[in-house]
Amino acid sequence: MPTRRPLRTAFAAAAVALLATTAAGCGDSGGLQEAGATPTAVSPVKLWPDLRPASSPAWPYDEGSARTVKGVTVPGDDIREVDPVAVVRAEIAAKAADYGSKGAYHETVNRIQQCAAGGGGTGCPLLTPYYRDLTGDGRDELTLGFRLYPTNQTALRVYTVENHRLVQVLEDDDAIIGVELAGRAVIVRSPAGISGYEYRTTWEWDPERKAMVFSRDEFLRTGKARHSHAPVPSASAGAR
Repeated sequence: MPTRRPLRTAFAAAAVALLATTAAGCGDSGGLQEAGATPTAVSPVKLWPDLRPASSPAWPYDEGSARTVKGVTVPGDDIREVDPVAVVRAEIAAKAADYGSKGAYHETVNRIQQCAAGGGGTGCPLLTPYYRDLTGDGRDELTLGFRLYPTNQTALRVYTVENHRLVQVLEDDDAIIGVELAGRAVIVRSPAGISGYEYRTTWEWDPERKAMVFSRDEFLRTGKARHSHAPVPSASAGAR
């Protein structure tokens, strides 16, 4: 079972506390009690109505796409029979620019040779594969993760079976703190540049695109920020 997201847990706890308080209040006197002054409702204000709409997206988010994995068969259309190491090797073979001698992830090629059949082995970059139905068709999908050496990034991939072929439906490379499967969504946690915060990106299955598509990006507080003890120069000291 996936770990329940902290926000949902906090919301549920707050809801339970609210119901308990309401029940206790009703039992005290059996009558209505004044809740105080009602705040004045403020309607939304649309800013700059004459602003010209943007013609292109501000950020190059991957909206989700699918591609057939060449060179990997699916025995009996059972994705659990697919060798995860063979899947990674197929990607390496298809992306010479990324995994070649001058590619950003060139060291991954040497590391994948250290993997035993199905994964495992000292130095193997492949993480434990997970199987879950993420498309709602009643069949499991394969979620793979493997380290992209020599960088600190991790590759996240999701595969399904379509027309007897292995199809990649999610591709995401990032500096990853953790990954969660929540229902049919994949949630990726990544470090933020500000201490005490992190990014959480959610990918969900889109039956029209037949791929996992980007659906939400959150910037969330995770704890107390670590403050630097370095002295901050005054404005006068920095002026020249």
